[in-house]
Amino acid sequence: MNIQKLISGTLMFLLGQIAVWYQTNGQFISEWIKSHPFIMALGGIPISYIYIYATRDLVTAFDGELWPQRLIGFAMGMIAFSFLTWFHLNQAITMKTAVTLALATAIVVIQIVWK
Repeated sequence: MNIQKLISGTLMFLLGQIAVWYQTNGQFISEWIKSHPFIMALGGIPISYIYIYATRDLVTAFDGELWPQRLIGFAMGMIAFSFLTWFHLNQAITMKTAVTLALATAIVVIQIVWK
């Protein structure tokens, strides 16, 4: 396993998920974002590049396996969404959300550790 590619791909997925959160949910925290959906949609182009490179790095890290990158990307999305929704919208992390985050973390650990 290529650890450098694993870290790079995981961080790029996290960055992409954070960008998507602001792109889609920013309308609830900013009047400017709410008033400019077309400009926000244009952010999809650089976000897509982030996801393309994240996928490339994680598939490389896992010797050509595609499933691990998908599950790591999903888990990064769960983590980013939970934190940003709590931080910006004051929506508490309930027990159900906490269990979901624990499962997302378990998904990442399984993909990295299980050979």
